Amino acid sequence: MAGKILDGKKIGAAIRADAAEAAREFARCGRPPGLAVVLVGDDPASAIYVRGKVKASREAGIASETHRLPATTKAPELARLLDRLNQDDAVDAILLQLPLPGGLDASEFLARIRPEKDVDGFHPENVGRLVANLPGPRPCTPAGIMEMFRREGIPVKGSRAVVVGRSDIVGKPLALLLLHQHATVTVCHSRTRDLPAVCREADILCTAIGRAAMVGADGIREGAVVVDVGMNRAETEAQVRDFFGEDPKRLARFRKNGYTLVGDVHPVAMRERSSAYTPVPGGVGPLTIAMLLANTVALAVARQSRA
Repeated sequence: MAGKILDGKKIGAAIRADAAEAAREFARCGRPPGLAVVLVGDDPASAIYVRGKVKASREAGIASETHRLPATTKAPELARLLDRLNQDDAVDAILLQLPLPGGLDASEFLARIRPEKDVDGFHPENVGRLVANLPGPRPCTPAGIMEMFRREGIPVKGSRAVVVGRSDIVGKPLALLLLHQHATVTVCHSRTRDLPAVCREADILCTAIGRAAMVGADGIREGAVVVDVGMNRAETEAQVRDFFGEDPKRLARFRKNGYTLVGDVHPVAMRERSSAYTPVPGGVGPLTIAMLLANTVALAVARQSRA
């Protein structure tokens, strides 16, 4: 029996609707919540992501502005822009789009954003608040996954969770959020011995490693909930057939675009062995943008309460 699809588009739309309502309520103070997005360089994928974020924020009633700097930008210039946004009372949230061009240290500039305006939750102070389970902005993708669990009624307390990937953006914060909800958590990485055996222990399996279909049927316990954060390209027809079988929609997409997207978990195995799973695409991605909106409004409300 195929697992239930955890429809990120539907869940994300509900989160966005809640954020829009909260933004309208906040606007009664005389202005909408404000989001500033900083894009350095000309990375095509980053430009697409930024357009999507700005469009979604404006649709939710958030005043959003994009600050574009060339790839030749030097550290002092970026620092001055962030300092100006830090001091701007109309800006409640600042998003520094990653990656930055070579020569710019992301950690330096993420730490330069004031913690109370750090919409991604990457400032060291906010990381510490996450570790200590104190209020503060949480990284959008892990926060979106936890909100999906809540809205879908997926039990976390007492569950055995395995997180494959230890990035500061997804793996580590997700592991902490699961711990704070009383899951027993194992974090795996490239040096984990017998990865399939560890993954098979999971009631909740979350992957964020960036390797196409790395986790196969031997790494999925029957009835597990599988959350696939990976977004990889299958660029040969042989790969598409290996990952999706004779799925006509996937084959058609590949033949039209020259690629199709696949997560970190083998999609057929995930569908057939799980009790519920996030598809790729359409699973975790929409949750990330939705939580950006929710975080922006929450930061605006918190700043207002301190005024």
